[in-house]
Order: sequence, then C-alpha cells, then structure tokens
Amino acid sequence: MPYLKRRELLLGSAGLFLLAACGTQEGRAAGASLMISAIPDQDPEKLNRLYPMLADRFAAVTKLKVVYRPVTDYTAVVRAFEVGDIYLAWMGGLTGAQARNRVSGATAVAQRNIDQDFHSVFIANKASGLRPFDTVEGVRTLAGHTFTFGSETSTSGRLMPQYFLRQGGLDQAAFKGKPGFSGSHDATIEAVASGSFEAGVVNEQVWKATQAAGEVDLSDVVVLWKTPGYADYHWLARPDLDDRFGKGATRAVTDMLLGLNVSDPADKAILDLFGATSFIATDNANYDRIEAVAREQGLLT
Repeated sequence: MPYLKRRELLLGSAGLFLLAACGTQEGRAAGASLMISAIPDQDPEKLNRLYPMLADRFAAVTKLKVVYRPVTDYTAVVRAFEVGDIYLAWMGGLTGAQARNRVSGATAVAQRNIDQDFHSVFIANKASGLRPFDTVEGVRTLAGHTFTFGSETSTSGRLMPQYFLRQGGLDQAAFKGKPGFSGSHDATIEAVASGSFEAGVVNEQVWKATQAAGEVDLSDVVVLWKTPGYADYHWLARPDLDDRFGKGATRAVTDMLLGLNVSDPADKAILDLFGATSFIATDNANYDRIEAVAREQGLLT
C-alpha cells in the first residue's frame, strides 16, 4: 500500500477511535502534553535526532502535543516515569523492571525485532594481550585487567554481563582495581579503544553501529566473546496514560510503532536510528528472567 494512503488510514482510524473519548476534554487533561523519554544509552546527538522525530509521529496518531524529555542518566528515566512526569518511555530490560516494580500496572507494549534475542559483546584493547574465547568460562582471562561496564543500571552493559561473569566463575575482585562505569555504550567503546580500560562490555547493536559508522578508530580493539541471548529494550506505558490523555492513546502509539515499515522512507529513518527493521508486540512476561537476575543482584529498586 502506498505510504501516504497507509498513513491516512492509520491516522484516520486512530483519530476516529480517540474522538469519542477525547473530542471533549472528558478523560483528558486539557492542554496537557504527553511527555516521553528514553534511557540515554548512546550519543545524545543521535538521541536528540530520533526522539523528537518519534514524538511528532506519536502526536499525529493521538492528536496530542507530544514532547520528548531528555535525561542525563538511566535512573532519571525510572524516577520520572514513577512520579508521572513521563508517561511513555524507551527502557532497557533492567530499567523497565525497576519502573514496573515502582508503578503497578505499567505495561511493556512494543520491542524491536532484535530485542527478543539481544546480546552483549566483551571487547578488549589489543595491547592488553587478551584473546577471543568461545565459552563463558573464558571470562576468567579478564582477571588482572582493568574493566569497565556501561551505565550502572544498563541491562546489556552491566546486569547481564555481570550475570555471565558469575556464571563463568570470575569474581569482580579479580579485576585490576574496581570496575569502571562509563555511563553509556559509546563511552565504553571509546574508553577501550583509547586504552583507558583494557576491556569492557557493550551491547551488540551499538557495537555494530559503531563499526559501520567508522567514526571511532577500532583498529586496536578485539571482540572477545558474544554472550547468549536475552530480552532487553522495550517501550513502557504508564497504566494511567489513557485516563489522562484519552481512551485509546496507548493503543494508538502502540499500533503506530508496530506499523512502522522499513520500505517507507519516513518509517525507515526512525527504524534505522533504532538499529532495527521493525517493532513487534511484547508483554511484561518476556522480561521475567531480567527481573529475576536483577533481584539476585540487588538491582531491583
């Protein structure tokens, strides 16, 4: 179906669905803006291109003013979601679990096609002498080396890597000094490439995107190991989103995400920035393993 026609149908159906509840101000805060946000897992310049673009698309299907609110760290997204400063957020597996633990009824509504089977990648500076390994036990070779995670509440940059380190039999006390926390995947790659840390761990999607962009000199970086898969990123909606912004608002933004088509230029621009080819439906149960690991590590707060 041609792009414009498909969009007209989508906007028309969403608009009709919302009119009954939203045509008056019944069930909808007059003049209120639907605030969205996302964990700052990558270069802020990239995030500031992606999310305002997405906010415009959400606004088109909900007939609301939608505003992207950038934050400085992962915990700020969870806190803003908890207190109702934001109603829709792009979360990692761990931050999503933390937010659902604080906001009863919060619902995971969509994930990328790559998020069902996500991976972390352990990397090292070649000068470290570290070499690739094939099994989880290979993490023991990291003993005696400096190491950095990403954000302290990153699923792919801290939670699951820490889980696999324990599975492989490496106590973090075996690192040379305390492990670092770079704050983002981009920063971890740069820290390892520059030799500030001998090794680190990043999510596979950002690693591939960094390779493809060619903006960071990776000639001195070697991939040590890719972890087994796990569920990760997703869009999380507050349970009172419809109560505040009109019946059908949650369904409208969910349908818009699920309807993004890589063959349409405008859709592809969004999907490319997400590093995906589509969004698919998800639910809270898909993150039960993440929640269990977070509880084991004392990170579910």
